[in-house]
Amino acid sequence: MKKEEKRVKRPKVDPIQAPPPEIPEDEIWTYRIEGLQEPHIGGRYKHSASKKVLVVAALLVAIGLSIFLSVRAIHKDTFQYKELQDGSYELVKFSNPGDIHEMTIDCVDGDAAKPVTVLHEYMLNCDDQLQTVRIGASVTQIDGKSFYSCWNLQAIFVDENNPNYCDLDGVLYTKDLSEILCYPIDRDLYLREKAGIENELFVGDPDYSDDYVQKVQTYALPQQTKRIGMLAFNYSDLVRVELPHGLESIETMAFFRCVNLREITTRNGDSVYASLPECLTFIGSDAFSYDQALTYMYIPEKVAEIGHHAFWDTVYKDGGNIAGLSEICVQADEASFKKNVRTGDQWRGEYDHMLFKKAVPVRYGAQREGIK
Repeated sequence: MKKEEKRVKRPKVDPIQAPPPEIPEDEIWTYRIEGLQEPHIGGRYKHSASKKVLVVAALLVAIGLSIFLSVRAIHKDTFQYKELQDGSYELVKFSNPGDIHEMTIDCVDGDAAKPVTVLHEYMLNCDDQLQTVRIGASVTQIDGKSFYSCWNLQAIFVDENNPNYCDLDGVLYTKDLSEILCYPIDRDLYLREKAGIENELFVGDPDYSDDYVQKVQTYALPQQTKRIGMLAFNYSDLVRVELPHGLESIETMAFFRCVNLREITTRNGDSVYASLPECLTFIGSDAFSYDQALTYMYIPEKVAEIGHHAFWDTVYKDGGNIAGLSEICVQADEASFKKNVRTGDQWRGEYDHMLFKKAVPVRYGAQREGIK
């Protein structure tokens, strides 16, 4: 066994306490320790003024820097740009902080050396604050989906020096008017103010009048237009639309959810006829979906393609009766139509029939109605 080491018991030693300095009671507040500044009750310390100035200056710099960085962060979140190979910029996304009702798209941060040339798809997706957009001369490419579901947009104005685009009283077109890109959703408010109409009127209202429809809810496309772009009229409050005889294409969702649209006509010189133009060759997917105010549709013989759900939910049951677009008239006979026209899934509307869904009938070999 190992012997346990003996522990030496050391005596406790009390720490030596230095005697407190004997300071007279009436001098305690003026007593000075060597190397430290003496306390001054009610007096000023040396260099106190300059130190306060430095502290205040530092605080101001910190606050200013914080505000600057915050503004930069907000700006970055509001406008998102992408530099392109040619040194110009694409406006990828605009996120409205909630108080911007009008914007101009021409350059980045007001720097003319950074022109914006491209507007990205869904750039203003579902913005509910913007009312007016101004497009500068530098913009050369606008995606048809750039202004999708901008609920309060009243007008889009284009710099007259822009070589590729223009506007007709706030409606966006290509420069040669061959394509309409955007009819602002809330343009009726712009037109009401222009016509001096104070209150909005709705279908079914006792004060609803044909004069109001003519001034606010009717639109005639120019005769040069060959193409109605994707989403061009989506969600608009139009009741009547006049198309040009030379129109060739109605793109995807062009008249999507135009729930008050009840009359489509086509102008050929001095004559006007009902429904779609004779020169039309293409009807895109969901082109007229949910347009339940429509009651007549005539598809001319030149149409070669009808996209899926082109006339979806344009028919409905009103009590026990079928309402809306209860049939579709086609100029071609059935054999020619089925041979020459490519149709997408469920291109016609359907309604409840007993325990099933029934597609609206097609009247082949029909003659056009309503020629004036």
